[in-house]
Amino acid sequence: MQKRAKWTIPRTDRAATRRHRPGMVTLVDARRLVPRTDALLADPRLAAAQHRLGRALVLAAIRQAQEQARSGSIAATAVADAALTALPARAATLTPVINATGVLLHTNLGRAPLSAAASDALQAAAGCTDLEFDLAEGTRGRRGRGALAALASAVPAAGAVHVVNNNAAALVLAATALAAGREIVIGRGELIEIGDGFRLPDLLASTGARLREVGTTNRTTAADYAAAIGPDTGFVLKVHPSNYRIEGFTAQARVEELAGLGAPVVGDIGSGLLAPHPLLPDEPDADSWLRAGADLVTASGDKLLGGPQAGLLLGRAEIVRRLARHPLARALRVDKLTIAALEATLAGPPVPVAEALAADQESLTIRAGRISAALVSAGIDSRAVPAQAAVGGGGGPGVSLPSAAVSLPAGLAQPLRAGRAVRAGAAPAVVGRIEGGRLLLDLRAVSAAEDEALTSAVIAVAR
Repeated sequence: MQKRAKWTIPRTDRAATRRHRPGMVTLVDARRLVPRTDALLADPRLAAAQHRLGRALVLAAIRQAQEQARSGSIAATAVADAALTALPARAATLTPVINATGVLLHTNLGRAPLSAAASDALQAAAGCTDLEFDLAEGTRGRRGRGALAALASAVPAAGAVHVVNNNAAALVLAATALAAGREIVIGRGELIEIGDGFRLPDLLASTGARLREVGTTNRTTAADYAAAIGPDTGFVLKVHPSNYRIEGFTAQARVEELAGLGAPVVGDIGSGLLAPHPLLPDEPDADSWLRAGADLVTASGDKLLGGPQAGLLLGRAEIVRRLARHPLARALRVDKLTIAALEATLAGPPVPVAEALAADQESLTIRAGRISAALVSAGIDSRAVPAQAAVGGGGGPGVSLPSAAVSLPAGLAQPLRAGRAVRAGAAPAVVGRIEGGRLLLDLRAVSAAEDEALTSAVIAVAR
């Protein structure tokens, strides 16, 4: 009697077999065991993720996991779990960051963090709102009336106010409406670069205005401006060089001097300070420049004001109204989210930037010591050290703010910025600065409410 042949199945392939009848084994392609897309989409966990993230992102994660199973890097039974792990924390790619750089207004990190009141206002404005509707009368209402009223209240010297989408837009609108085809008189020491390669002269020239430069880089007097003003002058532009400082043999014309020369004066204060601040005595503010005689002042909303990105226009009523009714104003207007956040910033409690400015070094030192002790207890090389912070974002050039920091090994910098927990959305990114071969997590721009999250993030990365 002939014996039946015995098949030897490699151990790695045994999971990819099935029996048709006793004594007979048939090999099956392992790729056939990968779950189908429709079956995975029906998984309750992935179905719930579609409501949160959308079908496209969930499908992309599923297909990535299926390819991993087909290549043999994961088991076919692990596809659903792998897809869930690969899903982003939210539909947008922006990642929450704890700003431990020591720069309060860090442009690369989105400048000013919004207050809780402004965040709540954004949530309220996410749906339909009475943006341009009078609920009591049932008729069309003035767009952003609450935010404009709050801005006017914050700057009593302004006869009228208007808001566009950033400070550069405010200057473009002013130059277009007041000086297109005419001259803008400006000091040579104020022809600044505003960041990312954009330069103020190029910005203004794009409006059709001509620049009439006066004075020298380090010294410009009121007489220089007076000699240049004529029938073709649209306005005199006074720019605060907010991201650098010239020292030594210097001279600048004051707003009071320029206001008496017979031409409209437009002042760009840049940093968004609306009123004098005791810690920043050399930083110009909108109210003071208007009281000194400026006809129009432009400023940023997301710097020292501590609100959303916006360009603020404050000044004489007839000039502001002229700008607000210019056709270009329509292209530069802000949306309902900006309007909501701006009003809450102006009318609500102190913003994070104001609290960071006011923080005293003793409290920062205590916090740094507490965090460092917790990290040492977890076996991490950590110590509290004194530090120096800065305002940043075009505000307070040269102003040093005493601070305190947690000093860590430099090798933790990259994992804290983009480690596995950060990519999965389980922890915020933590961005510090390298100084003296160590990673410093400066607490000046970190709120006390973030201390626990910062500590947990460091421990998770170190482990």
